[in-house]
Amino acid sequence: MKRLFALWATTVGKKVAMAVTGIVMILFLVSHMISNVLIFKNPAHLDSYAAWLRSLGPALWIARVGLLGAVVVHIVAAYQLTMRARRARPVAYDRHEKQVTTYAAWTMRWGGVLLLVFIVFHLLHFTTGTLHPDFHPGEAGRNVIEGMQVTPVAIFYLVSMLALGLHFSHGIWASFGTLGFHNPAYNQSRRLLAWGVAILVAGGFATIPAAAILGYLK
Repeated sequence: MKRLFALWATTVGKKVAMAVTGIVMILFLVSHMISNVLIFKNPAHLDSYAAWLRSLGPALWIARVGLLGAVVVHIVAAYQLTMRARRARPVAYDRHEKQVTTYAAWTMRWGGVLLLVFIVFHLLHFTTGTLHPDFHPGEAGRNVIEGMQVTPVAIFYLVSMLALGLHFSHGIWASFGTLGFHNPAYNQSRRLLAWGVAILVAGGFATIPAAAILGYLK
């Protein structure tokens, strides 16, 4: 444990923690996206998936706690790294060279804040039903369809998925580099993989609010 805390205290340790927890969240979101798009085939499939998750009992709560822990570690590490960077450079550059970074990297911090707000809203919207206009416990498919009929909510989901895609594209790229997979020979493939996963996950999620806005999800 002492070694883990010692590693955590370093900048490299925090970057590794962000990379590992980011990969955990990516794996979760891939499976979550696949289950969500089943709504286009039959909303009942989403109900069955939700019922299966509830049938896991304690295992589901262990997974939830583990995922929550990954999110917390990711956020804390990101915040602490940001604060370290600011202390190391108390005076801002006179000229900001945007060409040294991608747009996704430039918006990484603000995108992360938006995603944190989105996660809280999403849980209150579809998990507890607190912010849902007509929540029915156990009817996941119906709740998604009805919840997306509120146009401002659907637009917020779309914007959040754009932020997710940008966050993913840079996060996956950076994670591989942090974990030692940094080689000029593979950098282009690594970038393509990062964008591919980002488009797949964020795009898959985005189809649901987009379909609701266009009137195809009723």
